[in-house]
Amino acid sequence: MSAVFQRPPTAQEAILVELRRFIVTGALRPGQKIVQDSLAAQLGVSRVPLREALKILEGEGQVTYTARRGYFVTELSLSDLVEVYRIRELLEAEAVTVAVPQMTAEDIDRLEEAERDVQAAAGIADVIAMTSANRRFHFALIGACALPRLVWLIRLLWDATEVYRCVYYNEEHNREVVEAEHRALVAAVRAGDAATAVQVLTQHREHAIAALRPVMELAGDGRRAALS
Repeated sequence: MSAVFQRPPTAQEAILVELRRFIVTGALRPGQKIVQDSLAAQLGVSRVPLREALKILEGEGQVTYTARRGYFVTELSLSDLVEVYRIRELLEAEAVTVAVPQMTAEDIDRLEEAERDVQAAAGIADVIAMTSANRRFHFALIGACALPRLVWLIRLLWDATEVYRCVYYNEEHNREVVEAEHRALVAAVRAGDAATAVQVLTQHREHAIAALRPVMELAGDGRRAALS
């Protein structure tokens, strides 16, 4: 049997992977200006594929463009973050309510596999791997609703807050909370209990906001002091 052909990534796709990694790890920080010349040189590419990659990230809400100033990593205020999580609460409750009753054994296997990957990454404090596995975990559940427009909207909201999720995972206590909540979520899904699954997810988001609130308030105080 011949091997399945895998198309090599384009320059734009490879750059997207790197830019997302830079944002998640904090190499590109919220509010930081993206200097295209130096970034293109660092990546060993021309500005054309870099610019196209930045346009994609702009569409996802991960970077913003200001005329005559250029691209910046998106920076959310605490109120912005709370609003995004509130919208997620509304949309994800609908997605999970629809998804849980129709999840197959294969769907649940994918959910549990992602949960194990989250636990493994948390155990060695690999925040990047944990962020990636956590995303697979949640969308294994959300995607099972089979409502592509709803899933697409939720993905946009996740993209806009990815860097803050990484900040949350930097604390060992937060990683432990995430693991416990994921176990509770899997148990609810296995029991076919959509209402409990929605409740666990609500607590999951509330705990993240509570942990990020002092971090973002401190960052806001620092920005105000720098401007005064």
